[in-house]
Amino acid sequence: MFQVLGSRLQDVFGTLRREVRLTPETVERTLREIRLALLEADVNFKVVKAFIDRVRDRATEQEVLDSLTPSQQVVAIVRDELLKLFGESPAGLSTTTDRPQVVLLVGLQGSGKTTTTAKLGRWLTGQGRHPLLVSTDVRRPAAIEQLAVLGRDAGLRVHEAGAADPVRRAVSAVSEARGLGFDVVLVDTAGRLHVDDALMQEVATIRDSVSPSDLLFVADAMTGQDAVRSAGEFHHRLGVTGVVLTKLDGDARGGAALSVVSVVGVPVTFAATGERVDDLEPFRPDRLVSRLLGMGDVLSLVERAEQAISHDDAVSMATRIRRNELTLDDLKQQMRAVTRMGPLNQVLGMIPGLGSRIPEADIDSSGVTRMVAIIDSMTAQERRNPSVMNGGRRRRVARGSGTTVQDVNRLLRQFAEMRKMLKTVGGLSRRKGKRRRMALPTMR
Repeated sequence: MFQVLGSRLQDVFGTLRREVRLTPETVERTLREIRLALLEADVNFKVVKAFIDRVRDRATEQEVLDSLTPSQQVVAIVRDELLKLFGESPAGLSTTTDRPQVVLLVGLQGSGKTTTTAKLGRWLTGQGRHPLLVSTDVRRPAAIEQLAVLGRDAGLRVHEAGAADPVRRAVSAVSEARGLGFDVVLVDTAGRLHVDDALMQEVATIRDSVSPSDLLFVADAMTGQDAVRSAGEFHHRLGVTGVVLTKLDGDARGGAALSVVSVVGVPVTFAATGERVDDLEPFRPDRLVSRLLGMGDVLSLVERAEQAISHDDAVSMATRIRRNELTLDDLKQQMRAVTRMGPLNQVLGMIPGLGSRIPEADIDSSGVTRMVAIIDSMTAQERRNPSVMNGGRRRRVARGSGTTVQDVNRLLRQFAEMRKMLKTVGGLSRRKGKRRRMALPTMR
């Protein structure tokens, strides 16, 4: 979503770094480009004006202009001010001693509340919590069944109540959670407009009946400033404590994320970055801003890698690499781990120096699927020992995987080059370890 904005900002700072000397005129020219980039990204114009004024005040101070690295200081100032747009509230749910902790999700119809409820339940499970899900949407056909299916697929318990009254369903779920030991209740509500007084009164009654610690407004980031305005109206009527932005993996301009805190006055707590049930994460502004400015997001990359690859698998893989025993099965396992980390454009965007510099069209996500299909079409012997792959075997694998002989040849060549490189690295590591052991003093 932020690819275009990130690319524009990085181009602006690239031009700034080429300046020999920083002058007030240079600062104004840079600020003009930043202003255009933010407005084109659909950031609220009042937020942009206040942001530019703050950056100008700090960037035109004499100590910045006279600095040995003025361009770097301007980048640091922009980074600080972008972080201020998001406020200082911690990401995730609020801390409370209430058990069960009740979380109420509200929003417009079609914003993704039901899916977000299941995603939030899955995230809480990963945090060692025990959530219970309940739907109070008795108006939309199959809404209750949708949450039941999503919960079952995610391995979550969904409250089953025969009551047709939304308030009674929510209260019943809290009672069941208290009796069975669930420590969180996630209440999915029906979509509604803030101008519909009857529906707004209904959700207010649910809120008063279950006393939620968190009242989250689920906003579709693709709707831009409309999502910000809707969040403001719901906050005025219900007292929203946080915003969950969905569809952040889409091609919208991203201005809602940069505007919501300043306009509405509540923080963004979670961000949904994909369609899978695992694609929900606490919203961390510092990591987003680092990606926008081309600084990468190594922490998020490491966290995704830890979730995708188990410790035992990583140790086993490292051992085989040191022994030069890497096989095509290992390569397939690693490629599947990469796909579990999320879309390739997101993963590459976390690497410092890449980010939005890689056009999305150049990222061939289907290449991984094609390589896995080729490996799956081989026999166990061929995967362990690719040197047996003669012309006939390669034609058979190409037919079986729906690819071409050239694709098979390319995979085998890349694998051979990778093994050669890893063998060199492993040899250097072993020689270095041997020298260290020889340098140790011996006991006499």
